[in-house]
Amino acid sequence: MRLLLVEDDRMIGESLRSALRGEGHAVDWVRDLAAGRASLASERFDLVLLDLGLPSGGPTAAASAGDGLELLAELRSRRDPTPVIVLTARDAPGDRVRGLDTGADDYLVKPFELDELTARIRAVMRRHGGRSEPVLEYRGVSFDPATRRVLRNGEPVLLSSRELAVLEALMMRPGAVLSRAQLEDRLYGWGEEIESNAVSVYIHQLRRKLGADFIGNMRGVGYFLQPPPAAGSDR
Repeated sequence: MRLLLVEDDRMIGESLRSALRGEGHAVDWVRDLAAGRASLASERFDLVLLDLGLPSGGPTAAASAGDGLELLAELRSRRDPTPVIVLTARDAPGDRVRGLDTGADDYLVKPFELDELTARIRAVMRRHGGRSEPVLEYRGVSFDPATRRVLRNGEPVLLSSRELAVLEALMMRPGAVLSRAQLEDRLYGWGEEIESNAVSVYIHQLRRKLGADFIGNMRGVGYFLQPPPAAGSDR
């Protein structure tokens, strides 16, 4: 998934970005409200991790403090449904209530364990996608986001982190056609060099490991999971 991390603390930001990339996510990190606004206005993210005590940004950033709830309220006022998890040291019940009532999908108090954060990310994405089951399954292939384990007809399949990212994107939206650019967004954060044929290479590897007819291609548009063969088909 592509995540936006809005966090002003350099140590926390660097640690989270590194850890979440290690979990297979593309993570873009900004450190103030102005950069968060600009990012959400120009890019699409699967989920936002939002600190609350943030600099406002811009030319007066050094003297101006802001509140991440402002950004959250703006996001919801324009009916942007992007899931948001608040990450903050504010632990009073009233703070939690304000965060959730402003539109946060979850609220996590610092300090926290990475395992808890990643579990909450998965839970929020399940709710956002209208799913209750934790494991993604399609045509004999199952993918467990918690363990990053893939099975095909009950047998384990070894995939690289970027092959997993492409597979997860497709399995979260079975039947939808995802463009090359949409899949690249799942693979690369800002500042990472995008290889021109990377998506084609990962699709080729997934077809080799999961079956040649598992992923379809709509020429000039993008990739999708092939529907199950019709009853009585020889395929």
